[in-house]
Amino acid sequence: MSVQMNTAGVAKAYDRWAPVYDLVFGPVFRQGRAAAIRAAEGVGRRILEVGVGTGISLPGYSADSRIVGVDISEDMLGKARDRVRRLKLDNVEAIEVGDAEALHYPDNAFDCVVAQYVVSAVPHPERALDEFARVCRPGGEIVVTTRVSASGGMRGKIEKGLMPITSRLGFRTDFPFSLYEDWAAGRADVTLIEARPIPPLGHFSLVRFAKTASVQDQVQ
Repeated sequence: MSVQMNTAGVAKAYDRWAPVYDLVFGPVFRQGRAAAIRAAEGVGRRILEVGVGTGISLPGYSADSRIVGVDISEDMLGKARDRVRRLKLDNVEAIEVGDAEALHYPDNAFDCVVAQYVVSAVPHPERALDEFARVCRPGGEIVVTTRVSASGGMRGKIEKGLMPITSRLGFRTDFPFSLYEDWAAGRADVTLIEARPIPPLGHFSLVRFAKTASVQDQVQ
């Protein structure tokens, strides 16, 4: 992942995507969205969705879930707020500007953090994952839907070759699963509990991490 990305560039990219995002990505990511929502609601009902985008996933949550959505793109958030008003989604508590790498919520604030097709789009994925772990309560989960690149072969070469283009569009094609494994292995309070492919074409995965109690929490 040698191609560099920055937060301002990602925000501008998704501002450009906002008018057509649902049309372009809605059908492609439908099964992943449904899987992430099912996983999140199996953990608890206070949920933070990071990278909420146009709010395309919000109608899929149960009425008794309490959802906070954040995104870096103002134009995407405008679409999300319109969706919340139009569909009268009273279970959505807030739609706010937020940086996945510097969330402004307190520690342990949510039962579950959902990040759908986001981690491969932020400049520093490990920082974002650290923030997800911080705001997730012990006993909660981080639920990620994510692109996973090939480990080699022709597909791997194509994904690496596309990086200079796709990074300007706001996402990475070269994104190895080892990033998630290495991140979880480096933390005492997070355990990788599931990783399974989701359609289409096996290029995407549902990844779940459990947040365990810290030593300090156990002592208290």
